[in-house]
Amino acid sequence: MNKNKQDNKKLRWLILVLPLVILIGVIIAVQIMRKNPGIESTSGEPTTHNIPTKTISVQSELTNDATQDISTPKITPSTGSIPEDLSTQMTYEVIQTYPHDPGAFTQGLIIHEGFFYESTGLYGQSSLRKVVIESGEVLQQSDLPSEYFGEGLTIWEDNLVQLTWRENVGFVYDLADFSLKDQFTYSTEGWGLTHNGSDLIKSDGSATLFFLDPETYQITDRITVTYRNDPVNRLNELEFINGEIFANIWQTDNIVRIDPQTGNVLSWIDLAGILAEDSTTANTDVLNGIAYEAETNRLFVTGKNWPFVFEIRLVPQS
Repeated sequence: MNKNKQDNKKLRWLILVLPLVILIGVIIAVQIMRKNPGIESTSGEPTTHNIPTKTISVQSELTNDATQDISTPKITPSTGSIPEDLSTQMTYEVIQTYPHDPGAFTQGLIIHEGFFYESTGLYGQSSLRKVVIESGEVLQQSDLPSEYFGEGLTIWEDNLVQLTWRENVGFVYDLADFSLKDQFTYSTEGWGLTHNGSDLIKSDGSATLFFLDPETYQITDRITVTYRNDPVNRLNELEFINGEIFANIWQTDNIVRIDPQTGNVLSWIDLAGILAEDSTTANTDVLNGIAYEAETNRLFVTGKNWPFVFEIRLVPQS
């Protein structure tokens, strides 16, 4: 009897202690799971840890984006007017069209600090102008005496240098206020004018380009412009671009690129059709006027009494 009582007592003790042992075991297991997230749950599926996974994903996307920005340049509507490689036969695409005074008989066109400077011709209508590119508004104008026919134009230091056609006289103006500072003479006709950083370069309507000292205006050198050994005549308005001379050919839709050392024509640029037929009038004359902004690689062309100036991109002719 006593033995049975003792057995019953042990059984009651086990019944009381066993749940406590199980509870302690569960608590320990939970603590272990929290410290070791890689241990599988009782369902057999891995425990999910959303925060670390999301952070890794975002960092990965940022890294990929940064790599694309560095390795792949953004595509823009225009990469500039003049490509690095030019073929012997080029043509154009119009990037933008700007208004131009249709009464301006353009003989010289340049860009300086975001403005056009323009020389216009015809007796009694010749002038020197500063023009807003975007609107065509004339901000400043100085008219030549009626006996002078205005021609080519360039900037040298703080001066504007303008040729006349058959009067054999060139004028030097202050860039800021257009006041006349000097004048000089030359023996040929005056057509186009540009400079290469050390010399003025002048055309006279022939195949010859003359290099002038910018202080004395005396001829220091000359070249004959040729294509396949034949002279290229009627060189008109000039622009010095990337170490080469661009020249309008009078009474044509062509511009030529010229090697200033040899006189060889490097390319023909065909601008046929750039001014639409319905934009012409009885006064509309030939293509003439080349301006280049080196800082932005922008090339502009126009013509005598044209209503527009065109910003163009050179492309190979198919």
